[in-house]
Amino acid sequence: MDGDLRLRNGGEGQQGLIRESGRSEAENHFRVQRAASLAALGHIYGDEPYPDDAVLQRWKTFPGTVLVSERDDEIVGVAGIEGEWLHGFYVLPGWWGTGVADELHEAAVELGVTRLWCLEENGRARGFYEKHGWQLNGETRVVEYPPHPLDVGYSR
Repeated sequence: MDGDLRLRNGGEGQQGLIRESGRSEAENHFRVQRAASLAALGHIYGDEPYPDDAVLQRWKTFPGTVLVSERDDEIVGVAGIEGEWLHGFYVLPGWWGTGVADELHEAAVELGVTRLWCLEENGRARGFYEKHGWQLNGETRVVEYPPHPLDVGYSR
């Protein structure tokens, strides 16, 4: 990634762009998070209604840096970064396994991310983070949204 947060040419076939986003695109951040969460976390949250208003408000007021991954002028991934913390990392399900998450993760790490929380029962995400060098740090917390699952802490 170069200084203006645009992804360098990733090689043949790579047409993505990683760029800094902002509160004016909060609805897009929310859209990506919601789609990824509904696809990946149904086994954890069950029939609980998605907290649309709270999640949208979070993106509208997020105090840190937001990176987005674009393909064909569409935001397909989002990462919220505040200091050393990765406070949200989501990719649209249709883009899982395409390298979008790898590129977005690399950009977040380049900005100094060294800590994150991940749902204990989110095996897909945990596998991704562990593949990218993250290690459990022994910390846990209860998530604020019903049914209040457990988050586990990771560090790099």
